[in-house]
Amino acid sequence: MPKEAINQVAANQGAVSHQGVSQEVKVYKVWDTPTRLFHWINLGLVMVLIFIGMVMLFKGDIGISGLEAKIGLKKLHVWVGYLFAINLSVRLIWGVIGSHSARLSQLLPDLKGLSGYKAKLAKGESPQYLHHNPMGRLAIFAMMLLLVTIMVTGLVRAGTDIYYPPFGGAVSDYIAQPGVDGASIKPYDDTGVDAQKVAVLKPYKSLAGEVHVYSVYLLILMIVLHVAGVIVAEIKHQPGLVSAMISGNKPLSGPAEDEKH
Repeated sequence: MPKEAINQVAANQGAVSHQGVSQEVKVYKVWDTPTRLFHWINLGLVMVLIFIGMVMLFKGDIGISGLEAKIGLKKLHVWVGYLFAINLSVRLIWGVIGSHSARLSQLLPDLKGLSGYKAKLAKGESPQYLHHNPMGRLAIFAMMLLLVTIMVTGLVRAGTDIYYPPFGGAVSDYIAQPGVDGASIKPYDDTGVDAQKVAVLKPYKSLAGEVHVYSVYLLILMIVLHVAGVIVAEIKHQPGLVSAMISGNKPLSGPAEDEKH
């Protein structure tokens, strides 16, 4: 077991009944501070981005009109999106160089472990995990893939819609008419724009937009399922999951299934 995982920060000297067997509850150090910070910052930024995105999609229904308002909403969405992209990029880097509990390998699906986990639950057992249980790992892996997809497609749309970095400069230079400075191209303004080159980019721009939107819809569904799964696990199988993501201290009433050798 890794050093930080076996660093017991507290121990409840009393005994609890778990599946009819008295076991001592021990509290272990698990997710480190950068990992926990990413989790809550990411949640906040995703909620803000979803809200702004919904306003953009349904602005006509709520009385928002005009090109200036449209561009303003897109700029706001992009700036919050940059914070989201920075936070996610830091997490991915930390997943390579960070502590054991932060490693991306801890998020890879464990299909064999998932089968065993489901079998134990079917028997009425409550297997304990120091990190994410196999169901949680599968959900978090799917959400991380969606987050990366949303980040990449969002940056593409930022570049093709309002010519923001990192792709905006190349896009505006490409679609500019001969002799026109790409930096002078303005969003949703055909002045100085080569219509044929815009037409060439349009299918890719549309594809990025569709993938972006539907990935967000799928992410919302995954978040709902993840929250529901955490609630069920917290109540029925392994209390302390939510508090562990806040404090980094996780109570286990039995041996950790994911740390057995």
